Parts: sequence; structure tokens; C-alpha cells
Amino acid sequence: MTIEAATAASTAVTAAASAREALDAKRLVIVGAGSRVGRRLAQTASAAGAELVLAGPDTARLQATAATLSGPALIQHTDLADEDSIAELAARAGSFDHLVSTAAMPANGPVAQLEIAAVQRAFAAKVFGPLLLAKHLAAQAGEGGSFTFFSGVAAWRPMPERVVTATTNGALAFLVEALAVELAPLRVNAVSPGIVDSGAWDGLGEGKQDFLRQVGERNPARRTGTPDDLIRAVLYALASPFVTGTVLHVDGGGRLA
Repeated sequence: MTIEAATAASTAVTAAASAREALDAKRLVIVGAGSRVGRRLAQTASAAGAELVLAGPDTARLQATAATLSGPALIQHTDLADEDSIAELAARAGSFDHLVSTAAMPANGPVAQLEIAAVQRAFAAKVFGPLLLAKHLAAQAGEGGSFTFFSGVAAWRPMPERVVTATTNGALAFLVEALAVELAPLRVNAVSPGIVDSGAWDGLGEGKQDFLRQVGERNPARRTGTPDDLIRAVLYALASPFVTGTVLHVDGGGRLA
């Protein structure tokens, strides 16, 4: 076995052990379960023995996620821009242990060309939606429960044509701190991904691999991220009872480069 293969195998074993510790016999609500990262989280959690509630705006994608799982899952159409939809999720989800939202709806482009509807969708995914999830579901979380949301490196390393992305991710980081105080002892944290090969860059086509290579060469970690890097951070947040009001930066040091 090569060193790389041995390292990968060791990492997989560690991740599986972490998942079992965090999620065995737990009930987990995943908002954004139709995304690549959300699906990978659902698969990891299901294999670890968790019961799942899969939520998101695209029922077909949620069903596709459910079809890959080894355990039970409830599917619930949820639109973070619609409070009634979030209230329906709360009614169907019942009591649970942890909620994770991977939701994102970027509104990229020059400020002069931004459309307010796109900006509102971006804030719904990262700010209004998480606030409403807390409003409607926090009381249903069990002892030792937590909420984990997804922020993003753009808040700490803004770039041209990413003004809305930087703002919504930054607002979420502050929201997490405020909710951790308001909802205590329920824990509230965020994971902040850097450049991750999660499907977000597939639109670059043949140029994607060059883009990821160049980013990896600049990062202090000397690589780009994978969905499993994010899953390990989520599992840490779920399983760590003394971690709250915290943003876990999973960006290979990209915010520093």
C-alpha cells in the first residue's frame, strides 16, 4: 500500500469513528440535502446510524439523496425564502438532535448589475433562512443539540463581483455568535469552506481543473478542499459539547493567501 493510500484509509476510518460518535441513534435535519455536500453528509450520517430529515427546495434531488442512504429518511420540501415552508418543516421534523444547513444561493456579478431578487435569495439562504430555522425549530432540539450553518471564505477574503456573497457569509458569522447566546445551551456554529470541489465550479468546464490547481498552489495547505473535508468539520461541531458561537474555517488557509 502506498503512503497516499494508507493515509486515505486512515482518514476514512477516523471519519467513520467520528460520525458514529456524533450521530449514532441521533436524529439529524439536513437543509440542502440535495447538494453534493449535503448528500455526502446524509450518506455519512445514515451509515453512522442516524435518522434523517432531508430538506430543500428540489424534491427530486432530495429523493435522489434518500435513494443512496442505508437508513430511514423523511423528505420535506423546504424553501428558506418562505417562512410558512420552514414552519411546515418544523411540524414534520418533530424532535431532533442536530440541524445542519448547507444552503447557499450566490448572487454574483458587478454591483451595478445586481438584481434585487437575486440579492434577496442570497440573504434568504444565508441570513433570513437560518434565523427562521432557529425561530421555528430551536425549541424542538434535544439536550446537547446543535445548529450548524455554512458560511464561506468570501467573507474574509472579498473579491470583485462577490460583494453579496461576502456580505451574506459575513452576516451569518455574526448571526451564529448572536444565536449561540440567545439559544444557549443549544449550540450554534458555522463551517466556512474555502475553494472546494463540491460542484460549484463545474460551470468552468474544461478550465475547472486548472482553476483548482492554481488555487491549491496558493493555499498554505497546498491543495483545494473536498466534500469530506467539510463533513469532518461538521462532525466535529456536532460532537464537541464545548464548541459554540464558532466559525470553523475549512479553507486550507485560503483566507490568508
